[in-house]
Amino acid sequence: MIEYESLANSNAAFMDELEGAAKRVIRGGWYVLGQEVADFEAEFAQYVGAKHCIGVANGLDALILSIEALDLPKGSDILVALNTYIATILAIVRAGHRPVLVEPDRETFNIDPTLLSAALTDSTRAICVTHLFGKACRMDSIAAFAREHGLRVIEDCAQSHGAKLNGVMTGTFGDAGCFSFYPTKNLGAVGDAGAVITNDDALADRLRHTRNYGSKRKYVNEYIGVNSRLDEIQAALLRVKLRYLDQMTQHKRALAEIYFANLPDWLKLPRRLDDEYDVFHIFGVRHSKRDELRAWLLAQGVKTEVHYPIPPHKQKAMQGILSGEWPVAEEHHATELSLPISAGHTTKEIQKVCEILNAAPFA
Repeated sequence: MIEYESLANSNAAFMDELEGAAKRVIRGGWYVLGQEVADFEAEFAQYVGAKHCIGVANGLDALILSIEALDLPKGSDILVALNTYIATILAIVRAGHRPVLVEPDRETFNIDPTLLSAALTDSTRAICVTHLFGKACRMDSIAAFAREHGLRVIEDCAQSHGAKLNGVMTGTFGDAGCFSFYPTKNLGAVGDAGAVITNDDALADRLRHTRNYGSKRKYVNEYIGVNSRLDEIQAALLRVKLRYLDQMTQHKRALAEIYFANLPDWLKLPRRLDDEYDVFHIFGVRHSKRDELRAWLLAQGVKTEVHYPIPPHKQKAMQGILSGEWPVAEEHHATELSLPISAGHTTKEIQKVCEILNAAPFA
């Protein structure tokens, strides 16, 4: 069986270093907001090319705290792609604002910049973009639109560690770049973890307060904060894996090249452009008989995933908040199939997936 992903396999190459890092923290006796967090924040900020990195408990908190820290008028409209993972939309709602849905680009899954103007309202104050599947959104167009209309920009980078547009890392185009280090991410912890990057000194200062009960100095609370702290063990483990992130990215890009060279032409493959450096967190193909194809692949010994089977506006939790008919996004949700592509997969396994798909009765 070719697994969709095995975290044990993905982490196997770093196991000695990961165990050593965890042991170092446990023996050190300091477990929350210590030197490991400070060092990871400095190293990750340098990696992405940002001035500040603020470690938090998870990617959702990174989004919520960033939106709150922008101090937008309560009930502001925030433009967001409706086919994103629901966390992006939950963050907008939790921060007290209204998500205004925008269709994705049919070829990329990312928010369509040409549709932003039509979604603009008198209450629009920000855009929250998600760099889905490891492909950068067209931040050149989006940032220009935001400047023209005086909008703040939040980047959801949960799937785009190391992805670039014109050589510039995702997360550095807007006011805040929000990262998840959930274990399945390209840079994954061994548990929940997240971070915000920014070049805004005031925003960074506020985030450092609010992640820790609104306090930077013990028993002195300047903001109404939360408990959302990146812990020392996860920071230490992330420091280990950050050193190998480029290597893991190159491996995933090499696996993607096997797919591009060998998959049958009856599958709709991801779009590639020369100025987009994709990190292939997910290799999403499309087919009109997605569910039948997925079942057939499983019978042949290949596990796959769907990102995502139910669009946010069809979720029970979003009734009364999101509505409408969205044909492009709904097509994506009905046809997307994620093929195996992880740091733990071998080229032989991916070649085998291609062989199986070329023999599939779905042409």
